[in-house]
Amino acid sequence: MGRKALIDQEELRRLARQGLSNAELAARFGVSESGILQAKRAAGLSKPMLDHSRAIPWKLDRAHNQSGPTTNLRNLSSVAQGRVIPAEKLNTALRWAGRLVASGMDISYEPGRGFLEVPASPGDWLAERMLNEARKAVDANEGSGATDDHAQG
Repeated sequence: MGRKALIDQEELRRLARQGLSNAELAARFGVSESGILQAKRAAGLSKPMLDHSRAIPWKLDRAHNQSGPTTNLRNLSSVAQGRVIPAEKLNTALRWAGRLVASGMDISYEPGRGFLEVPASPGDWLAERMLNEARKAVDANEGSGATDDHAQG
């Protein structure tokens, strides 16, 4: 078992602010990239993990993890949780969810089949909820000047 490397957190913060990659930081401190990731978490330099379970409440088959609906739901969820994503990705997700809501449709999932557009159930409308949460976050960020203009559906 190896010894625990000592990484000066202030030096790590300084070098990370300068834009050094994890590989460069690992070489600088003589540790693995995994060690750098752990040190960054300990120093508060890592973005917290997002929880997409509200947007994707199903256990997805591996084949559907990168599908269009999954990506759009993840992007809406990311924005709703305060992340800034590229405008093109956000606009795509907002248009997709906006189209579903405008046509009275929702998104559902069946293992083996994938995502299905289904008539919305009032009161439990996933597409509408995620669209509203993302729009609310975008509006709040635009008010603070934190994002560019984004399409609203």
